Amino acid sequence: MAKSFYSTVLDHTADDVWSFIRSFGDYAWAGVESETIIEDGKAGDQVGAIRRVQIGGRVIRQQLLAHSDIDQFYTYAFLEPAPVRNYQATIQIVPVVESGQAFVQWWATFDCAEDALSHWTNFFAHEGFATWLASLRTVMADRRQQFVVDQHRRFVMDQRQ
Repeated sequence: MAKSFYSTVLDHTADDVWSFIRSFGDYAWAGVESETIIEDGKAGDQVGAIRRVQIGGRVIRQQLLAHSDIDQFYTYAFLEPAPVRNYQATIQIVPVVESGQAFVQWWATFDCAEDALSHWTNFFAHEGFATWLASLRTVMADRRQQFVVDQHRRFVMDQRQ
């Protein structure tokens, strides 16, 4: 079984990061231009929920296997068809106590042909997890900047009254 792993530290609290990504049905933070829905009306934190991601003409289906608000992680698997076999991934947010930042780790285990092992290991880590976490960093920074602008506007309006 192969393993692909990527991690980063975000300049936000673990709780803030988790609140952004906790719903399995909301994938916009990853910067993937797609239509994402949870099938059969299930909730985005309901184990067993199936996320259907349509990217252009391609459809990817993933099933939520575990979800924890306490440990701030979820685990999911690819449903067929998938580019590899037995794919199971986990994304987890861990607080960095010293700095108040968030350590984000994302990993996947899977089976594939031996001659494709290097390709898929690199693909999931660097073209997948790294790219999606960079998008999360940007989205959260933009949101923080907008909050600061809004706070300044309120301050100026309060001073005028």
